[in-house]
Order: sequence, then structure tokens, then C-alpha cells
Amino acid sequence: MMGFGPVRPEHDDKRFHADWERRALAMVVATGATGCWTIDAARHARESLPPGEYLTSSYYEIWTRGLEALLVDAGLVTADELAQGRLLGAGDTLTHVLRPGDVAQVLAAGSPYDRPVAKPARFAMGDWVRTRNLHPAGHTRLPRYARAKEGVIERLHGGFVFPDTNAHGAGECPQWLYTVRFEARELWGDSADPAHTVAIDAWESYLDPA
Repeated sequence: MMGFGPVRPEHDDKRFHADWERRALAMVVATGATGCWTIDAARHARESLPPGEYLTSSYYEIWTRGLEALLVDAGLVTADELAQGRLLGAGDTLTHVLRPGDVAQVLAAGSPYDRPVAKPARFAMGDWVRTRNLHPAGHTRLPRYARAKEGVIERLHGGFVFPDTNAHGAGECPQWLYTVRFEARELWGDSADPAHTVAIDAWESYLDPA
């Protein structure tokens, strides 16, 4: 984003910068396993932070603040309890609890999101498409920089849960999922390196024929 400086990638072996970040990840995983919200609702909670707060927060600060919003929305804690850092009433009994001994197995198994789709795919590999110029009020996985841009389908993944509805309790509504490759100059203009490309995963309702 303009004005926020370059992206500085870190080595993969540096996952945490402080012990509290390890605990933040553990809390997000443990509470997500309760089934009180979907992975897409969790992403939306993080993305819904005020822009100034989001852009000036570290990765796990964003995760922690998003988790606080999810806990309040689900009724698992109150805003007063968060502010005071302690329980102020009787807690709920959760149906699904991630036990310490089950963590490795649960993480290894993952959570598959592929689903059957009733109708055939609209596009095929090699088709040229144009992303729609969408500005939804809710969650979306279509990046702003890739809207109203032309690219080519380079992979068809199959049917997957549609995040835009799943984030808001409106159902999984599975759609075909594609990888779309864009030339850098299509996204960033004439100053971009012509040898570079960017690929994104895009659901079918994001796309029209070019």
C-alpha cells in the first residue's frame, strides 16, 4: 500500500517474535475448534478492524483483536470482562473442546472445504476472464488490486465453500474455484516489471468472460 514502505519477507523459521504470539496462535486455534464461528467469519473479524488500527498492528495483534470481537459476538465473554481481564459471570459449557493431546492430530487432519457443485464450471484452463469490480460491505477474497482486471485461467481447483456467504452465516454456497494469472502491468501499470505475474485464487462469481 502506498506510503507504508516495502514488504520485507522474513525467513520461514522465524514464526514468532515474542512468547505472547505463541499464546495468541494457541488461543485462536483452540477457540476456533469450538465451532462457534467459521474460518471465514474469523477472517472477516480481523479485516473489520478500523483501518488505522489494522495497518499499524502486527500480525498477531490483528489476530488477538479479531478474536476478542469473535468472543463477544458469540457471547462467550462480555466487553466488560475483556476490559477487566476476568470472569464476571457464569461461563458457558462448550460442546466441542480441543484437548492438548488431540492438537497434533487435529492440525494434521486440517479442515477440508472442497464441496460438490451442481452445475458445470463456467470457465476452462486457458480462458481469458475479467474480474468484476466488486465493493461488498462484507467479507470477500477478491483482492482490491485485482478487481476489474483481465487474466487467464491457469487452474481449476474444483468446488469450494464460498467465503463471502460463509463469513456471515448465509451458508456455504459452494462455487467453482480457479487460479487466475495476471500480468504485472495489468495490475500495477506500465512501471511494473513485464516479466512478473501474479496469480490469485478466485471464485466463479468474481469472474466474467474477458
